[in-house]
This record gives sequence, structure tokens and C-alpha cells, in this order.
Amino acid sequence: MSFHMVKITDFPDVIPVFPLPGALLLPRARLPLHLFEPRYLAMLDDALKTDHRLIGMIQPHGEDRLHTIGCAGRVTAMSETEDGRYMITLTGVSRFRLRKEVEGFAPYRRFEAQWSGFEMDLGKEEDDPALDRPALMALLDRFFEERGLSTDWDGIKDAEPELLINSLSMLCPFEPEERQALLEAPTLATRRETLVTLIEYALREGDGDKRMMQ
Repeated sequence: MSFHMVKITDFPDVIPVFPLPGALLLPRARLPLHLFEPRYLAMLDDALKTDHRLIGMIQPHGEDRLHTIGCAGRVTAMSETEDGRYMITLTGVSRFRLRKEVEGFAPYRRFEAQWSGFEMDLGKEEDDPALDRPALMALLDRFFEERGLSTDWDGIKDAEPELLINSLSMLCPFEPEERQALLEAPTLATRRETLVTLIEYALREGDGDKRMMQ
């Protein structure tokens, strides 16, 4: 199935769901995954037998619950290691809303998915005319420097707004609930605003910790 001209009505009613804390997949972005548990190897095997090759990524919420909104990705790359594990790449296709869990014999969880409400995920790349790129990159440099992390932005700093903002949302070391807020942002501009808010909050928290230690 080509996803260039896909419509929501083309999507399956039921999809396999992979609950993974802290893993963020966004439409048109790529997420590398390392699969080794038998149930998720079975999930991959079953997904590859379908035309759409979709796997739904979703954040756990508490002990046994899941967030209601996730993002489905298509398996677009795969390689097997010598010891039987798989490295795969999911390319984000569309967000979805969880409906009823489907009982069955599969060792992984399957849910009915509602795709309506996320039609813009299937359109062309979003733009963000209000993006202040130098200010965003300066803020990110401060954020990563404070955490002692690498700030090698050369690969993405000149990227189109969607690739830049989504890549940073996926790369930054945020908590799962914060990643969920980035996923649920309705537009690219609101995702960038959420990203900036999270970074500024983290920097303020860091400054507060430093003052307490003095």
C-alpha cells in the first residue's frame, strides 16, 4: 500500500499495539526499534503479512493502562542480528485513538483504532511560519549543555520546519508524559510551542537546583 494517496478509510479497523515508555513516533518521522521479545517478534511477523505493515506505538499510562492517543508507523526497514533479534524502522503514518481491546490468540495486544480527527497527518508536510530558528537552536544548545549531552545539530539544524521540530521532539530527553503532550499537539506550531515550554521549564528547574546547592 502506498501512503502518498492514502485515505483514512484505507486504514485497518484493528492494529497491533506496542506499548513502549518514552518512545515517540510522529507522522512522517522515523523511529528505529530493537525487537527481541517473542511476543513482539510475533507482532512484527504478523504485521509484515499485511498490505499496510502498520504497528501502533503508544505510551503506557500507569500500571496496566495505555494513553488513548498513539501513532501508527509502517515498517519501512528491517534487519536481523545474528542472535535472532530485529532492528526495524517505523515511519509515522497517522495518529489514532484507542478504542476497544480485541481479545484473541495473539501474544501481543490488539486494539480497534479510530483514525478520524487526524486527517492532517496524511497531508503534505506542515509548515511553521512563526518558527524563530536561531532562538530555538540557542535554547536547545543551553538545554543540552546543561545536561552534558552532545549538541551536534548539523544534520537537522537547516532542515524543513516539520523535520526539525519533530526530530527534536523525538530526540530531547523528556519524560513519557511530556512526550505524550508533544504527540497530542494538534499542529506543528503548537508542537513547537510545547517543545519550547518543556525546555524552558527544564532549564528553570535546573537553575533552581543549582541555587539550592549553593
